[in-house]
Parts: sequence; structure tokens; C-alpha cells
Amino acid sequence: MDTSALLHRPDSEYAYLYDDNKFNIRLRTKAGEAEKITLISGDNYAYKKDEWKENEQPLKLIAQTNIHDYWGIVASAPHNRLAYAFHITGKDGIEVLYSDRGAYPYEDRYMENINSFFRMPYFHDIDRVAIPNWARETIWYQIFPERFANGDKSNDPENVLEWGGKKHPSRDDFYGGDLQGVIDHLDYLVDLGINGIYFTPIFKAPSNHKYDTVDYFEVDPHFGDKQLFKNLVEEAHKRGIRVMLDAVFNHIGMSSYQWQDVLDKQEASEYIDWFHIDEFPIRSLEGLSADELENIGPLNYHTFAFTGHMPKLNTANPAVQKYLINIATYWVREFGIDAWRLDVANEVDHRFWKKFNRSVRKVNPDIYILGEIWHSSQSWLQGDEFHAVMNYAFTEQIEEFFTNKSSSAVKMVSGLNEQLMLYRRQTNEVMFNMLDSHDTPRLLTKANGNKQIAKAELTFMFAQTGSPCLFYGTEVGLEGYNDPDCRKCMIWDEEERDNDMYHFIKSLITFRKEHQDLLSFGETEWLDVREDERVIGFRKFYKGTEIYGYFNQGEETVSLKYHQEPVPIFRNLTSIKANEIRIKQYGFVLFTLGDEVKLDHDNYNYQEH
Repeated sequence: MDTSALLHRPDSEYAYLYDDNKFNIRLRTKAGEAEKITLISGDNYAYKKDEWKENEQPLKLIAQTNIHDYWGIVASAPHNRLAYAFHITGKDGIEVLYSDRGAYPYEDRYMENINSFFRMPYFHDIDRVAIPNWARETIWYQIFPERFANGDKSNDPENVLEWGGKKHPSRDDFYGGDLQGVIDHLDYLVDLGINGIYFTPIFKAPSNHKYDTVDYFEVDPHFGDKQLFKNLVEEAHKRGIRVMLDAVFNHIGMSSYQWQDVLDKQEASEYIDWFHIDEFPIRSLEGLSADELENIGPLNYHTFAFTGHMPKLNTANPAVQKYLINIATYWVREFGIDAWRLDVANEVDHRFWKKFNRSVRKVNPDIYILGEIWHSSQSWLQGDEFHAVMNYAFTEQIEEFFTNKSSSAVKMVSGLNEQLMLYRRQTNEVMFNMLDSHDTPRLLTKANGNKQIAKAELTFMFAQTGSPCLFYGTEVGLEGYNDPDCRKCMIWDEEERDNDMYHFIKSLITFRKEHQDLLSFGETEWLDVREDERVIGFRKFYKGTEIYGYFNQGEETVSLKYHQEPVPIFRNLTSIKANEIRIKQYGFVLFTLGDEVKLDHDNYNYQEH
């Protein structure tokens, strides 16, 4: 047994308080090497009084990747404190004791030193990573305000284009979308089943995307005003819809008064410490097009990426901190928003985000804080910064299997499990899951226009743990390549939109809501996942209920033979006859079943579960 692969870290995603007295413990081992693992645990003050070895509790294999196995147990302690170690039996017969000091032969002499055990000194609920419960039940809908709906033509930009008239929008195009357009279509969102809106920035800025903020305290006049936004939030709340705004605190727009003061006064500006400036003079970039600004080349100040019109803020500066915190608390306090999405969150220092978290939660303890991070994010998800991140890493695993076909079922499951094991259970329950956004090509485009693949991918995502999000227009068949093409105008003409996709997604949302607890809290068992197959199955179970799911991305029809008649919940390209379920290519089925399932087709070996 390779003991170098063993990993457990107290006070992390490997050992954490989940709810009340439930202390979740995980252990990582090398794939396929451990035969049995038990937890030796108890009150450290009662060690000499109790025979701990007689009360060893078995760990369960909870997740597998192509490199590691993950084992877990939910432990409790009568006196809210726990000392523990792991008794590991390898498939080679070797037994080891794994504790805070490392791995040793499983012998009595190594059991005598209680100080070598892992510790949870005391279960403090205040230290538990807490999440807003409502976020688990939210179906998010991302709106790019400039392209969703034009409800008030009187506030249109001078150069506004005909709605949807240009097939491929450029970076400089305006179509007149505004907040009144959103208000006008709130009932449309209710009908679809949406109960959360994520807005890209609405604050005053010269661009159509508004990530180059000029004034964080004002709604962009082409979108409306603050009273209109207040009405929007109130109307959304009446309909049970939460509202999340986008905070761009990594950088600011070049037209902001702070940056303009630096350009005007150079070294004499009172705002030079608001930015990261390497040398003077700094030249103005006024008059350049959006494309020119995106590719300006080397500059003598720090920016978002290489975009010269977005100078990076120095969030270590107390004055900048005060300015940004005032913004964050203002929109929560005065307008009742329910959540903040934080742009380029990984490029802002942790100390600022901790201060941000304390400040906004003081105004609204139930607020949801979402970071835009595209990679592993443990350090931001310890309970004092964000509740979740935009789960692009999770999305990538699904995309590589369903759309790119570059991943086998085994590889996808390995990747999904690896992502889940990075975070605490409560964090996974509110992770922001999506298949496309304003920063990616659209789902249908990535699927090369194959609607069946898109449907399968959507269904798979909606059946996973986390909060799903739809990018506006996906439900009506909107396509588009990468930014700016993915930001096309919403299709409102019923004759032009894909009504089949609309009703499909509406039904999918209904399925999600009807099985919310199972999908949020349930355990997952992967079924018939093989390296040489493009079929993936799973069973989700929770408190006596269960759902089976099978997705066929292979070329051949798959047959599921059953002993008890299945009850279909959701399906596509699937037929159910007397003794089998048949799933065509790109088809899928979600069903309940009281008996075991068998797979049977020409190139698939029979396997019992």
C-alpha cells in the first residue's frame, strides 16, 4: 500500500462541520489500494477510560477518480470534541494507523499517544461554513441587460441598431435593452420556472457590457434609473425571484473620475495609490475603438488582462476598500438585492474579500456571494469570503464528454468527483452550475447545432448537485460563438423562437423543483461507467427515494432490462416497452425503479449493480 497517497487535513474539506453535530470526515487513498478503512475516535479526555479500538466505525467509499479513492464518514461527539485516526487495511494485507503524525504500522504502541491523533478540539457552530439555504433551490437565469429586451425606446443610445437585425453583433453595437424590458418579461420568467436573476453589470459605463464602470452608485441611463431598478427588485420579489448584481471591483473604467484625475494630474493626483502604476506619464486612450482597446499592448499601469480602458484597482488601499465596501452595502441596504456576483474575483486580494463578506452579511446575513473563478477555489470557499464560484471547472468535465467527445465516461466521472471532493458538502450544494455564459460560446453552438446533445447536457447538469443557471435565450434556441457573438438579442417573436426547446427546458425546471431535496442532498452512485463506452448512468438516493439516470452518447441504441416496471420521470429519444428501456444515440432517461438494472447491447458486457 502506497502510504504517500494518504491525505487528510483537519479543518478543511476533509474535516468539517456540516450541520448541528454532524462532523464530516474524508480520507484520500491511492485508487484501488485500500480494502477497508475504519475510524478510531472518541473524546480525547476519555482516552484512558474508553476502549476506542473496540468502537471502530467503517468509512464508506464515496468517490473515485482515476488516481485516488475518497472515503467518508459522518461522526458525532457527545461532548462536542473529537480526537480521531484511521485504521487502514490494504488489499495487500498491510495494516496502518494514519494520524496527525503520519502513517505507522497498526500496533498498540502507536495507539498510546493520543496527542498524535487528528483533532476537532470543539464543535463551534459559528465556525461552520454556512450557506444561504434558498440558494440551493434557485434556478438562475443570466441576463445581459443590453440584449434581453428594449422596454423603453426613449432611453436608447444614439447609435442603437434594430433589435436582432444584425446577425453577429460587434463589441461596439448597441440594441437598446434596458431594465424596463426585464420588468415587462418577469411573468415570462415565472412561466419558465425561474426564481433567480443574475444581471451582468447595470452601473453607469460607456460600453454595452458595462464592465468598464464609471459610477457604481448610478444605474446606466440607457438602462433606466435607480427608481426603476428598485421597482424591478420589488416586482421580482413579489414573484418569488431573487436578484443578483455583478460587482466589478478588480478594475474600473477609464472614464471614472478617479482615473481621469490621474491622467490629468499624473504624479500629483490624490488617486495614484488607487491603482498599480509602474511609471509616469500615463497616456490617455480616449477615442480608441473597443477592438483597439482590447489589444492595446504593453502599458505602464496594471489592467484587467491587456485592456487599457480597465485600470486595475489597488484593493489593499484603505481608501479603495472603503469606497468599494460602501458600494456593496449600498445596493443591499437601499434596494434589497439578494446576491453579489464578483467579477475577476481571483485577482483581488483575500483580505479585501474577507472584509467585503463581513460588511454585506452585516446588512443581510442571508445574502449569497458568488465569485467568478475558473479554477480550483478552496481558499475562497472557507466560509469567510464566498459561498460558491461559477463552476466552470465542473462545466468543462460535462462539455468534454457531451459536446467535444474528447472524454470517456470514466474520465468525466473522475473529473466530476475530483471537483466535488475539493469542497465541503454544503458548498457543493450551492455551487453555480452553468453550461454557457456571456464569456463563452453558447451551448447550441458548442454542440454544433445538435439540439439533442444540448438537451442531454442540460438534463445531466440539472440532475447534479448545485444551483443551475440558464444563459438568456438558451430556452428559445439562441446560438452564438464567443464574445461578442454570444451576446445576441433575445428572440421574442414566437414564430422565430424554438418553442420545442422552450417547453423542454420548462419541463426540466419543473423536474428539478419536484425533486429538489433528492438532487441537493442525495448521494450519487455511478453505474456502468466504462473507459471504452459513451454511456453513463447514475443512481441518486436520499431518505428512501431514488432516481436512476442514463445518458447515451454512443452510436448504438442501449437497452436497459428491468425486473420491475420503471416509472419514467424525464426522457428524450427513449422508448419503454414490456421488458426494457431503449435509449437511442443522444437520448437519456430519468426514472424510478424498485429492482436492479441490467445493460444489454452488442458491445456492452452484462453487469449487475
